[in-house]
Amino acid sequence: MRKPRLLIGAAVLAVAMAGSVSLVSAASADADIQVTATINVSGNFDGSGNRYIGAGDLGSGGQDEGQDPLFKLANGATLSNVVLGSPAADGIHCSGSCTLRNVTWQDVGEDAATFRGTNATVVVDGGSAAKASDKVFQDNRGAGGSVTIRNFRVNDFGKFYRSCGNCSTQAARTVNIQNLTATGGDVIAGVNVNYGDVARLSGLNIGSIDTCHLFNGNNSGDEPTKIGEGANGRNCIVS
Repeated sequence: MRKPRLLIGAAVLAVAMAGSVSLVSAASADADIQVTATINVSGNFDGSGNRYIGAGDLGSGGQDEGQDPLFKLANGATLSNVVLGSPAADGIHCSGSCTLRNVTWQDVGEDAATFRGTNATVVVDGGSAAKASDKVFQDNRGAGGSVTIRNFRVNDFGKFYRSCGNCSTQAARTVNIQNLTATGGDVIAGVNVNYGDVARLSGLNIGSIDTCHLFNGNNSGDEPTKIGEGANGRNCIVS
């Protein structure tokens, strides 16, 4: 049985961390923690298996664009052993390079995680996600760096990974998806052919789910145009 929920406000969770720090020292493992304001993380945050649930302004549970996240990671931050419950608002935002290790999304909100920054290297290692009516991982990064997602499980989703199709600043983005088990989804990766995106997929256990959808993206905010599906040896490489 889970322990009583704790209501954690912005004053408690305002953080300027260096090294390994647990934000909520009063919460023992496997507790439910209600989050009323975005938790800002720098350095290393180990959630010890606690479940974080949106409340107050983060508790609408809707799919509206532009929601705030439960966690916002500074460049170079690591988030590990965290469960995001429901509602999860806009999940996790990475401002630059970040590592997400053994993070579980029980019911994805707007997106599970959004990646930003130039020359940003993102690693998602382990974990799982479910009930993503649109996207799991949204890649809005500028030029340089890469995203690696490995040893992950996902169920009931639209797009597992999407390179932004209509961001105001566009760039060639690279994603490596390794050892993924997926069920009940539409497509693993959506990439922009005209910007030179590359998705490398290996070790997949995805049944009949599409590997890639190929788009012509834009920087005007219009809906991108889908131009094809599947591995083409350039923008979608499956092994």
